[in-house]
Amino acid sequence: MSQHHKLGFILFLLFFGPMASLADPAFVGTYGINYGRLADNIPSPDKVVTLLRSAKIRNVRIFDADHSVLTAFSGAGFKLVIGLPNGFIKDMSSNASNALSWVKDNVQKFMPGICGVAIGNEVLGGSDAELYGALLGAVKNIHSALSQLGLSDAVQVSTAHSQAVFSNSYPPSSCVFRENIAQYMKSLLQFFSEAGSPFCLNAYPFLDYMNDPASIDINYALFQKTKGIFDPKTELHYDNMLDAQIDAAYAALEDAGFDKMEVIVTETGWASKGDGNEAAATPENARIYNFNLRKRLAKKKGTPRRPKNVVKAYVFATFNENLKPGPTSERNFGLFKPDGSIAYDVGYKGLKSSSAYSIVLSLKSLYVFISSSSPPSWVIFIDAGFSSSRFVEVVSVGLDNLCPGIASVVKTMMFRKQFIFVNQALGDQQGKRVQIGEFHNDSGQLTWEFV
Repeated sequence: MSQHHKLGFILFLLFFGPMASLADPAFVGTYGINYGRLADNIPSPDKVVTLLRSAKIRNVRIFDADHSVLTAFSGAGFKLVIGLPNGFIKDMSSNASNALSWVKDNVQKFMPGICGVAIGNEVLGGSDAELYGALLGAVKNIHSALSQLGLSDAVQVSTAHSQAVFSNSYPPSSCVFRENIAQYMKSLLQFFSEAGSPFCLNAYPFLDYMNDPASIDINYALFQKTKGIFDPKTELHYDNMLDAQIDAAYAALEDAGFDKMEVIVTETGWASKGDGNEAAATPENARIYNFNLRKRLAKKKGTPRRPKNVVKAYVFATFNENLKPGPTSERNFGLFKPDGSIAYDVGYKGLKSSSAYSIVLSLKSLYVFISSSSPPSWVIFIDAGFSSSRFVEVVSVGLDNLCPGIASVVKTMMFRKQFIFVNQALGDQQGKRVQIGEFHNDSGQLTWEFV
């Protein structure tokens, strides 16, 4: 294991304390985000880490296993789900050795922090029917590789489905799986049931509304006040479309014999811009949907059909992705603009407000550790006001992400060599605090004092 990843593991233990284990849940809280990167103008992975930390979003999904992203997120306290792209499914299904190598290279090297591997995306019901039969084999081989490496308790295997796998989804209680994918779905669900994996659903009220705007009240799709719908079979009332879409999935699972399986929404969102035939794709509608989605998830409640199963969802997406194909709406689902500023206000501040600076201002004094690379690639601030047994707040940011005032102090420390390398501080000192100086906050004015 490299020094970088040893450090990440040490920081993980320090940050989460002695009660932490590799078998932590795959999802913390109720809210997560998809971090897609089909763009040539979005921030670097290091800056995205800063952005998502400032937004206090810990659950993150990516659609591949890009090492620049995995390195940036490693040891940073996120619950990261990585993706095995559809193009790898046939190879992973037919070659267990390749699956083991893939897991070694893309999961084991970056533990802890990776909590899941999504095998493909929207395979069943998709346009490539040849992948239908290969999906289960890929799932099994990746899961077997994780087991061989002792990671199967820490890393969950899953695959996300679009609503194309369903038939008769209105009203929700009538939903079943489509006949042409039922044989593949049942075998897949059986394996996931035994492995303890959820049913992952990409659910978009935006798309359903766009397909039938004459029949669907947009307020129902946007979590706004509306009469909603009534399901005559279950006698349940739905005041928003997302709940209905989730319960349709539960109905299909029950029909297939998997009534104990949890449904997690792996994608949902609303486009802020569209083509001429996508009139509902506006910044205001996107703001309303995403703001109300956050409020709905914050209530930590279930759906009418499953009131005890708290709804969990990953919003789509972090950024607008200017290289995505398809209609204009496909490139405009981001909560943030390419420069990291907010696309519209749903309660986040964006990159222009440095998370490190904000945390510094909220604390009285800090310990500062600097990476041993040359030049240093990141700095870690640790609150000096807490007990030595637990680091409650750790902020790791690239040097170029620091606000000018703090960056100036850090560069001065580097020049004067009055700092201590992180690997020495947390390695040679066996995790003990090594104080090299303190920031002092006097009515918002930061000063530095060397020890």
